[in-house]
Amino acid sequence: MSTTTAHLDRDAVVYAYPLYEMRRMRAATSPRRVAAHGEAPAGQRWCNVFTHSRHLLAPGRSRVVTPNNDTLYSTAWLHVDDEPLVVEVPDTQGRYYVLGLLDFFTNPFAHLGTRLTGNGARRFVLTPPGWEGALPAELQAAGSRVACPTPWVWVIGRILVDGEHDLPGAHGVQDGLQVRRLSDWIAGRPARPEAFDPDCDASAPPTPAHFAHQVRAALHANPPPASHGPWLAALAALGLDPAGARASDAAPDRLGPALDEVLALLRGAETGRPTAEGWTLPPVVSGSFGDDHRSRALVALKYIGMLESAEAYYPMAWQDAQGEALTGRRRYSLHFGPGATPPVDAFWSITMYDARDYMLVANPIGRYAIGDRSEGLDWAGDGSLTIHIAHDAPSDPAERANWLPAPAAEFYLCLRAYIPQPALLEGRWHPPALQVTGHSPSLAGTAAPEALA
Repeated sequence: MSTTTAHLDRDAVVYAYPLYEMRRMRAATSPRRVAAHGEAPAGQRWCNVFTHSRHLLAPGRSRVVTPNNDTLYSTAWLHVDDEPLVVEVPDTQGRYYVLGLLDFFTNPFAHLGTRLTGNGARRFVLTPPGWEGALPAELQAAGSRVACPTPWVWVIGRILVDGEHDLPGAHGVQDGLQVRRLSDWIAGRPARPEAFDPDCDASAPPTPAHFAHQVRAALHANPPPASHGPWLAALAALGLDPAGARASDAAPDRLGPALDEVLALLRGAETGRPTAEGWTLPPVVSGSFGDDHRSRALVALKYIGMLESAEAYYPMAWQDAQGEALTGRRRYSLHFGPGATPPVDAFWSITMYDARDYMLVANPIGRYAIGDRSEGLDWAGDGSLTIHIAHDAPSDPAERANWLPAPAAEFYLCLRAYIPQPALLEGRWHPPALQVTGHSPSLAGTAAPEALA
């Protein structure tokens, strides 16, 4: 095989990978059962219906890595095929929320919520690709019509919760989320989900045969834009043509090596830009990846479901100011000067994760994140804020008020900035460096983190 052919094969797999991942996620996350309609028919799942997480994620409660401890999730897989869907949102009474919409190519093409459409009760109409029909006057408010680039859409909603005591208010927002076909909405009929066959084993390894079947099926159900014609030719050479054209005899032998190489490259690739302060800034994502298929594939592998950066931005810290890995054996301070906390228009938080399993860290005070909504923080008289990060509780009461507990071993931090201001997105503001302030007394004399089993 020539070098040029191998390069084209790799590019084709990079292009196709997000489609494979969306099929896998749809099979893994679409519900088998919903309360009002019971079990879906054998082998099928429900779409066109919201499902909700009712509790804030805590240690042992999450099936995803780097889980969010600020919001509840409400999700829906929508099949917007032959007629529009009406999505109804209740008045959130000032509570932050966002419904992020992904097309089947993982483009975050629309965001419905506080930032762009406000917190009042709204009806949104999601129209199928190319649909040009008329809508009732009640559905023609500015910003209500959302054109879907693909017939399948994944909605990932996030609803702010200020602790366990605030859950009932967030549950009320979740309960008010409804999806109906346009004809049902006009006729006043109740919401009714649609059963579909996911045709995917979400736990199956990405063998060439499994990968090819998923990609072909995804492209058949979600035709790409005409501008992607050259990519379809490259896919056809690997037996991934959605039209079912016969692949060349060499295709099976070419797909396997290309898939193995691409997966290795994606898993080892950096997905952000390091700062001098030891943080890593994520790529800035807008409503579409355009022709940047590498970034699309990287996000699909590591951060699928990501909101566009204007909605939420997630710098990560794995190192301290000296470039050393963060560990519970040391104590750290994170100091924000007066007026220098993360520049956001919604809220910010810093969440602690164990570097061994990427999960939240159990601790004696039940604090998994700290931020501008945390109760009882000790702000300095000049308006500055110092967060103390350690395995052991600080002895000083003021430091203890600002304590973010760490595990005994290595850890990392995620700064979540919702509705970030331009200074953050443009790189004019960086999170400060984590400064080592001492060692954890309870871990003195223990093995170094890298030696722990």
